[in-house]
Amino acid sequence: MKELIVRTISGLLYVAIIVFSMYTSHEWLMVLFLILGGITLTEFLRLVHLKSYVAYILLIVFMYFLSYNVFDQNAIYLYLILTCFVNLFLLKDVLWTTKIPMFEKKKYITVIFYVISGFVFLTLIPFQQNDFFPKLIIGIFILIWSNDCMAYMIGKNFGKHKLIERISPNKTVEGFLGGIAGSMLAAFIIFNFTELYDLWVWICMALIASLFGTIGDLIQSKFKRQAGVKDSGTLMPGHGGLYDRLDSIMFASPFLYAFLLIVDYVS
Repeated sequence: MKELIVRTISGLLYVAIIVFSMYTSHEWLMVLFLILGGITLTEFLRLVHLKSYVAYILLIVFMYFLSYNVFDQNAIYLYLILTCFVNLFLLKDVLWTTKIPMFEKKKYITVIFYVISGFVFLTLIPFQQNDFFPKLIIGIFILIWSNDCMAYMIGKNFGKHKLIERISPNKTVEGFLGGIAGSMLAAFIIFNFTELYDLWVWICMALIASLFGTIGDLIQSKFKRQAGVKDSGTLMPGHGGLYDRLDSIMFASPFLYAFLLIVDYVS
C-alpha cells in the first residue's frame, strides 16, 4: 500500500509538471524537454557505460537546430528516416539477438538516433502546419499512459501468456492487448474533447503508441538486462528513473511524427 501511494504521488507530480509546461509557451516546452532529455541521457549513458560530455552538446544542438529553430526541413526528414531505421534495427536486436550490438560497439548511434531523436520529435509533434497545438502532445502522452496503465492492470490480474519472457518476464499477451484497448478508449475520449483530428487519426495514433511504446519498453528492458540493473535510476520514487518512465514515448515519437506528416500531406 505504501509503495502504491509513493508511486501515485510521484506519478501525479510528474504529470502535473509536464502538463503545466506544455500550456505555457514554446520556450517553456523546449526547456522542459531539454531538462528531461538531459536526465534521461545521463541515465542511458550510465547504462551503456559511456562517459561523454559530447552527448549533452549533441542533445542541445539537435534540439535547437532541428526543433526550436529549424534550419532546414529536409534535415528533419533525413533525421526521421535514419531514426526510424535505427529504431527498427534495435527491434531486430531485441527479437533475434542475445545482446544488442550497439550497446557494445556503436553507442553514439543509439545516443543520436534513439535517445536524442526521441526528444527532438516529441517537441516537433505539437507543431503542425506552423501552429502550436499543446493539446496534441498532451493527447499523445495520454495515449501512452492509458496503454501503460491498462497493460499493467490487465496483465497483473489476467495475464497468463508471456509476451517475450526472456526480456521482460512480467509482460503478457493479455496485458499487451489490454493496453491497446485502453489506448483506443483514450483516443475516443480525446477525440470528443478536441477538434484537432478525425477519430480515425486518433485511433491510428493509439495503435502506433501502443505498439511502438511496448517495443520501446522492451528495448529499454534489454538494455537494463545487459547492464545488470533493475531500474535506470532512482529519480522518481516507486517508478525508477526518468528513462523508465519515458522509454515508451521516446521510441514511439518518431513514428507518431511520421504518421502525422502523412496525415497532413494527404488531407
